[in-house]
Amino acid sequence: MTDSNIIRRKFGRTGIEVTCVGLGGEGILRTFGQEKAAQMVIREAIQQGIGYFDSANAYAGSEGYYGLVWPERPDIRANIFQASKSAQRNRSGALQDLDNTLSTMGVDHIDLWQIHDIRTHREIDAISAPGGALEAFLTAKSIGKIRFLGVTGHHDPEVLTRAVKELPVDAVMIPVNPVEAVLGGFLDSTLPAAIERGIAVIGMKVLGAAQYLSPRAGATAESLIRFALTYPISVAIVGCSSPQHVQSLAAAGKATEPLSNQERDDLIEMFQPYAKRLAYYRGVL
Repeated sequence: MTDSNIIRRKFGRTGIEVTCVGLGGEGILRTFGQEKAAQMVIREAIQQGIGYFDSANAYAGSEGYYGLVWPERPDIRANIFQASKSAQRNRSGALQDLDNTLSTMGVDHIDLWQIHDIRTHREIDAISAPGGALEAFLTAKSIGKIRFLGVTGHHDPEVLTRAVKELPVDAVMIPVNPVEAVLGGFLDSTLPAAIERGIAVIGMKVLGAAQYLSPRAGATAESLIRFALTYPISVAIVGCSSPQHVQSLAAAGKATEPLSNQERDDLIEMFQPYAKRLAYYRGVL
């Protein structure tokens, strides 16, 4: 990494710090057959000093794109924080996902492996039951294939809050944006529960898949990223489709002047009339 000016934050109780912005697994990474463009985005993130990289087994070719970079640069891989996910709910399926992830990325471990997209209480029960996915996550951590384990969700704040309180996780990924400030749930329930337990919080849906950048909304990528960083999260991740997008993400992570309370309130007010419609990732509200 050539630029280390991005602000770093504690990653919960883990004892490590990560850059406050990270490269999300969406954008160009959630494609197939775009090897050159994806590598340009990953390498630009490295160049800009971004140290947190997101992916998922379900995100098209994202893990394979990283597999074109990390084996060639083990020196860089050793100093970044690589995350991925599995949506399997049973032990055997999750372990197969992890083997595929490690092989596809060309690495011997990942830093954060996450139980992906929990939506119902029934899923938590299945994950926690004998033979459930939680067994795979704990086994993987005990043998060093992963450093930390997490959980993600964007559908039901009540369900994810329960997961944060009951599962032995080190991190949780939640949507963090002005829409959520209007609707409540993830930011005033899940987030405080995680902070109380010392669990790292990863902010996603920061730009709403770019929907929040429409002329009607009037928000900018920088203002939305800085909005997310006004909350006590460890890192805000954003999917990028070009090196220019990465540069904007990094610039927001280097901003030493926090978003003012007035700017924050203005963004929330801006999204107030459209909040339910723009919370597309929650399903039916």
